[in-house]
Amino acid sequence: MGPVTRRSSGFTLAEILVVLFVIGIAAALAYAQLDRDPRDTLEREGRRFAGALEHAALLAQWKNQTLGVSAGGSAYRFWRRGTPSEGSGETWLALSDDDVLAPRALPAPLIAIPRLYAGAPVPSDAVLPLSPSGRNEPFAIALASPEWQILLAADPLNRVALIGPTPR
Repeated sequence: MGPVTRRSSGFTLAEILVVLFVIGIAAALAYAQLDRDPRDTLEREGRRFAGALEHAALLAQWKNQTLGVSAGGSAYRFWRRGTPSEGSGETWLALSDDDVLAPRALPAPLIAIPRLYAGAPVPSDAVLPLSPSGRNEPFAIALASPEWQILLAADPLNRVALIGPTPR
């Protein structure tokens, strides 16, 4: 039998480089999350909400039924008008059969604030109707972070414009 060689304990250069690479990637991802501009999140959520509003207005026309939207706190939700035959009278029923119009919880610290409907202030718990005729009253909903806000302004033809972000 030949001489027995002992391998010294420790890490190889390749193992150390792999660990440093993984730590570098994790640090870069953490920095990207911490350094995110709140205006980017606000604009992204504003575009998403505007698209959902336009989709809801078109769906109201297509299905010939009144739909609605409520926005308050850290969420918004879409509704459809109940009919007396459903045993609900003239109440609003939450939509649950459309992925685009599913209830949406906004990422913290964003909040939704209904501002105007037909030129008048809106209570925070109001459902803004979207008519099957396609002609709706203009309305405005704000999405806000502690420092910034963006206004979603819908015209009578159901086009939603994003105004901002502006300082709050």
